[in-house]
Amino acid sequence: MTQDLFNSLIAAQKTKTEKQKKIIEIAIKLFADKGFANTSTAEIAKLAKVSEGTIFKHYGTKDKLLLSIILPFVKDSLPTMATEVFSEVLTEDTKTFEQFLTGFLKNRIEFFDRNKEIFRVFVKEIIYKDELKKEIAPHFIKNISLQISRVVEEFKLRGELKDKPTDQVLIYLMTVCGSFFVSRFVLFENYSISDEEVENFVHFVMDGIRNPLSEVSS
Repeated sequence: MTQDLFNSLIAAQKTKTEKQKKIIEIAIKLFADKGFANTSTAEIAKLAKVSEGTIFKHYGTKDKLLLSIILPFVKDSLPTMATEVFSEVLTEDTKTFEQFLTGFLKNRIEFFDRNKEIFRVFVKEIIYKDELKKEIAPHFIKNISLQISRVVEEFKLRGELKDKPTDQVLIYLMTVCGSFFVSRFVLFENYSISDEEVENFVHFVMDGIRNPLSEVSS
């Protein structure tokens, strides 16, 4: 199982000094607990036992501090994490795309549930910060989108999915699945997702991309 997101964010700071790591550790905790907008650099400095000037010296602004937290993780830890997730979900026992999607959703639900505070900060900030969006988008495309595309291609060849362009299927999947995660973990507080809800959601998604002929032949 992939390690906790907080530990992954800290581990990605391997080139930082101990003082910088402490600043980042405190910042992550405060951003997750209070929200990015409600956390001040003065508060981070106090709890990290450094001067506020030290934070400005190393990071310049609070926005750049956030970037310095997220980007090392996206660049260094995301590839390994993505590989682990797909190896856990896509096994020899995964016979259908529906099984893959169900396993993928349950895997990520468990992960986001353990890290919902940090996930909320990440989602809210990426929506409003173009610089953050531009920096991390290529890494998500490389490490997540391409892997899902390969899975889609495989099950298209098996005849389970409609013969639609893979990029269209990918956009559909990322839109509906992304909305599912955001609505449950960002918009709603303390929301519990049951296995039945996951199965109903997967059936809804599969109705849009399943090849009708595959049901006849199965």
